[in-house]
Amino acid sequence: MALKASELSVGQTHQEVVVEDLRRTMIVQYAGASGDYNPIHTDELFAKKVAGYPTVFAHGMLTMGLAGKMLTNWVGDGRLTKFGLSFRSQVWPGDTLTAKAEVEALREEGGTHLVDLKVTTVNQDGREVAIGNASARVDP
Repeated sequence: MALKASELSVGQTHQEVVVEDLRRTMIVQYAGASGDYNPIHTDELFAKKVAGYPTVFAHGMLTMGLAGKMLTNWVGDGRLTKFGLSFRSQVWPGDTLTAKAEVEALREEGGTHLVDLKVTTVNQDGREVAIGNASARVDP
């Protein structure tokens, strides 16, 4: 079922838990899928002894992909026209992430109905790990 502009209002929100108890396995799988094998994401000894982190942490783009999952679950596949995030904090193994979209504006451009969204992803402690914006095509 397609999202409709007529059913949306400024301030309306949608959120979902996009990952519970993030496992190191998922981080390593993402490294393989993306080709990004930076050792701060995959090598415990390097992350601790060389980089000075408490452990490895997730790729920022893994966090963005999880937030994108929430967006496409809500607006539908193939409807995003813009999506960008700024990363605010590391995402650690064991974290649970909740992504939220808030309607900032509804507009029409060249006969196409669009919704502009503020996107926020937080961990289980309520700490923002990523914030940004997205736009999507919606039905009238």
